[in-house]
Amino acid sequence: MSNSSSISHFLLLPLANTRQLQLLHFCLFLGISLAALLGNGLVISAVACGHHLHSPMFFFLLHLALTDLGSILTTVPKAIHNSLWDTKNISYKGCAAQLFLFVFFISAEYFLLTVMCYDRYVSICKPLHYGTLLGSRACAHMAAAAWASAFLYSLLHTANTFSLPLCHGNALGQFFCEVPQILKLSCSHSKLRDFGILAVSACLALGCFVFIVFSYVQIFRAVLRIPSEQGRHKAFSTCLPHLAVLSVFVSIGTFAYLKPPSISSPSLDLALSVLYSVVPPALNPLIYSLRNQELKAALWTLITGKFHKQ
Repeated sequence: MSNSSSISHFLLLPLANTRQLQLLHFCLFLGISLAALLGNGLVISAVACGHHLHSPMFFFLLHLALTDLGSILTTVPKAIHNSLWDTKNISYKGCAAQLFLFVFFISAEYFLLTVMCYDRYVSICKPLHYGTLLGSRACAHMAAAAWASAFLYSLLHTANTFSLPLCHGNALGQFFCEVPQILKLSCSHSKLRDFGILAVSACLALGCFVFIVFSYVQIFRAVLRIPSEQGRHKAFSTCLPHLAVLSVFVSIGTFAYLKPPSISSPSLDLALSVLYSVVPPALNPLIYSLRNQELKAALWTLITGKFHKQ
C-alpha cells in the first residue's frame, strides 16, 4: 500500500515490449509530431502574415492550430523519450503538469470548435450582420473566453485528481498521464465530489454539443433555401472542414471515454488514445488546407516565398 505523499513518480504504459517495436514507435511518433509541427506552424504563419486572411474564421483557425500544437507537444515528447531510452518513469510533478496541459489544450480545442460553429452560423444565416456580430473585439472576447474556460476546467480536474489519496501503486495504463488512469489508483470514495466534477464536465460538454447541433440545423436549413446549386455547394463547402474536424474530435473522444467496459482492452485503449491525442493535431491542418482555397494559396505563397529567398 502507498499513498500520494510517498509517490515520487509514476510508471507510464510502454508502447511496446520489444526493443525493435519501441524504436518503430519512436520513428512513428517522431514523424507524426513533425508533421503536426510543420502543418500547424505553416497555418499559424500563413494566417499571421497573410493580411487577406485576417477574418474571424482564420482568426479562430489560428487559435485551433495553437491548441493542436500544445496538445501534441504535451504528450508525444515524453512518449518519444521513453521509447528511445527504454524507460517508463515520469515524475509526480511532471505527471501533474502533463495532465493539466493535456486537459487544458483538449478542452480549449472543443470550446474553440464551438465558437467556430457560431462563426459559420453567422456567416451563412446572418451574412448582413457578420461584421457587426463578429467584429475584432467580439472575436477576441470569444477566444479569450474559450481559453479561460479551458484553464479553469483543467485546473478543476487537476486539483481534484491530485488531491485524492493513491493506494493502488503508481503504474498507469496509458502512455501519458490521464485523469481516468490516475483515478484508478485512488483509494478515495468521495462520491459527492466525483459527482460534482462529472456534472460540471457533462454540462459543459453537452451544452457545447447542443449549441453545435442547433447551429448546424439552422445552417443546413439556410443552405437548402439557397436557389442555385453552385451557391449551396459554396456555402456548404465553407462548413465542411469544420464539420469534419469536429466529427473526428467528438466521435473518437466519446468512444474512448464512454465505450462499454465489455469491449475494453489495453491494446484498444492504447490505440484510441493515440487516435484522439496524436493523430488529430497532424490531420487538422491538412483538412482545412485541402478544402479552403484561400488558405491553400496563402500556404503555397508562404512556402514558395521562403524557398525563393533561400
